[in-house]
This record gives sequence, C-alpha cells and structure tokens, in this order.
Amino acid sequence: MQLQHPELVNLLKTAYSAEKAAAFAYQGHAGAVKNADEKKSIHQIELDEWNHREEVLQIMKEYNVPVSKYYEFRFHVVGKIISGSCYLIGWFMPFYFAGRLESGNVCEYFRMMHMFHSLGIKEHDKVLYEMGIKEKEHEIYFLEQIKTNKMLPFFEWLFSWGKKKGFNDIDLEKKYSIEESEKYCKK
Repeated sequence: MQLQHPELVNLLKTAYSAEKAAAFAYQGHAGAVKNADEKKSIHQIELDEWNHREEVLQIMKEYNVPVSKYYEFRFHVVGKIISGSCYLIGWFMPFYFAGRLESGNVCEYFRMMHMFHSLGIKEHDKVLYEMGIKEKEHEIYFLEQIKTNKMLPFFEWLFSWGKKKGFNDIDLEKKYSIEESEKYCKK
C-alpha cells in the first residue's frame, strides 16, 4: 500500500534520519560527561533513539516509503558535528539542547498518528504513542539535570524551552491513554 499523504511520507523519512543524528549526538554527549550515572542514562537514550529509528523503518517498509539519501547524509553530518561539539561546549549546553530537541520530537510521533488516522489507519497507534511518550521521558530527564542551573532562565528566554516553556502538551503525571491520545499535539 502506498501512502497518499505527502506530509506523512516526508515526516517518516525525516524522523528516520533524524533519529540517527540524535543517536550520534548522544554518543558524543555520553562520552563528554564525567559522571558515570549520566553516561549510563545518556547511553540508554542513545539506544532508545536507535530503536525508534528501527520502528520508523518498519512502518516505512510497510508502505514502500524509501529512505531519503539526502536526509541520511544531512542528518549524519549534523549528528556527527553535534557529537563532536559536546566535548567543546561544556556540561550545560548539551543537556539543554538535548532537552529542547526532545521536547520538539515528542509531537513528531503524535502528529504521525494524527496523519495515519486521517487515512483511516490505526494499526501503528501503540508504537507511535510509545515513541512519543519515550521522547517526553527523555525531555524530562534532560530538564531534571539542569533545572537548578543558573544559566537555565537565560537559555529559556532565548530559546523558548525550559521549566516554563516547551514544545508539547504531554504531562506524564496525567497521561491520556492510547485511545485518547488524539488530543495530544493539536497545536
């Protein structure tokens, strides 16, 4: 079956390749931190990103969506640059920008779900829901690491993400069920 939804096809291609960039970035991030618990947590997040990439690929294969060579190259380079920069920009910024990135990624999977629903397809709800929730868990992890840092208010003001601002409407304390998750990420 071919997907008759160009925006969804592009979102799948982008997500697949962007997960590689995120995984590469977390390799550098984990390598750059000194704290063993932080290394372990960031490495687990890297593994989650590789898993998300595989899950997205399975969906793409089901609908004959080809991998974009352009996105693969672009995100490969971006991921490697971010990975290397983690060794240069200190402790705070990798945590901050990882949290900001994850905040935006949360809705990527719920938007995919909405688009599939517009085509009458609900078979991917569980995996898309789980990936979106996992991205939210990543966001919260990174925010927890920096929430008391004196640089956070300035970065939040400058980049619109932090304790008071985010890019999604998911509250893990009051999660909607998979069936109700259509309410997420409508903005």
